[in-house]
Amino acid sequence: MKNILLALCISLFLGCHNNAQVNAKQQAVIEADPVVVPLENGMARAYLASGCFWCVEAIYESVKGVEEVISGYSGGYTNNPTYEASNTGRTGHAEAVEVIYNPEVVSFASLVDVYFGSQNPTQVNGQGPDRGSQYRSIIFYQNETQKKIILEKKRALAKELNAEIAAEVYPFQKFWVAEDYHQNYERLHPNQPYIRKVSIPRLNRFKAKFPELLKDAPNSH
Repeated sequence: MKNILLALCISLFLGCHNNAQVNAKQQAVIEADPVVVPLENGMARAYLASGCFWCVEAIYESVKGVEEVISGYSGGYTNNPTYEASNTGRTGHAEAVEVIYNPEVVSFASLVDVYFGSQNPTQVNGQGPDRGSQYRSIIFYQNETQKKIILEKKRALAKELNAEIAAEVYPFQKFWVAEDYHQNYERLHPNQPYIRKVSIPRLNRFKAKFPELLKDAPNSH
């Protein structure tokens, strides 16, 4: 009996120790200085996470001024995350997208409006049927101006809804590109069951809410 109790105590101690290490690593990510991604050929980059990246990629691809959207992982403390590793919830990363956009056509503030307006902003650790820390909402800033925009819009939305907004606000550190088969997934697999039942309806709700931001909107070029 003593041996069993000793083993249990050791197991609990190691578990608490490992959790403390993980929490410290995640806290270091949250408290780090943001990394600024410079303009390239006049294009800026924004990084956001709000559930399944298949859904988020399709939403931002529909926004005028957005040149390309790439699915990947960000917000965690492990290197070279994979889809399988991310799905364990033990990497700290969330499924995220890199939005490559023309700041002369669409502002960072508008991208933040798209972010909050295209999800359930009060759902913690997930969106719709996708649950877990890998599906949590995170919006990343690269400088104090972006951070101020995010926090002001988050506060305004919380006041409007009279509810706590689940999105975490992180300094951007690094974006890891996801496996090739995740890229342009909704466009390439329109009849896949998840895409038909979850992703396309989410995209259509966004389009109905923000018609003026769409690439096919009137007077859009």
